[in-house]
Amino acid sequence: MSAVRTETIVGAAVVAAAVGFLLYSAQFANVSREAGGYGLTASFRSVEGVSVGTDVRLAGVKIGTVTDITLDPQTFRALTTLSVAQGIALPDDSAVVISSEGLLGGNFVEILPGGSPFNFEAGDEIEDTQSSVSLISLLLKFVSGSGDE
Repeated sequence: MSAVRTETIVGAAVVAAAVGFLLYSAQFANVSREAGGYGLTASFRSVEGVSVGTDVRLAGVKIGTVTDITLDPQTFRALTTLSVAQGIALPDDSAVVISSEGLLGGNFVEILPGGSPFNFEAGDEIEDTQSSVSLISLLLKFVSGSGDE
């Protein structure tokens, strides 16, 4: 009888540890979606290194995520939808830049706020965009010597 009881206690401990690990990993990965966010769109020449779920940051603080990326067949540009947390009022002359976390780090979408007294509304398009810079292209330009000599 004590063997069955021991197995039951060990099994319950394993299940509790698994549930605790899942809750911790969900919190660490920020699986919970920001409730009450609003959407903005931006068009980029290249979104290399950015995918759905990529952070949207303002002054280094995460304020949203990338929720959709599609290709515009007329302009051949990447149409990106950004979800920004409710309560973050962005001036309507703000710029969006795809930045890198470092030489080997991943990319994120950075919002550079403008100085306009008017703010973006849900569904507006951010027109001032700067695409990602390919590290491979920069290295090839450096190695091939294209540029000023």
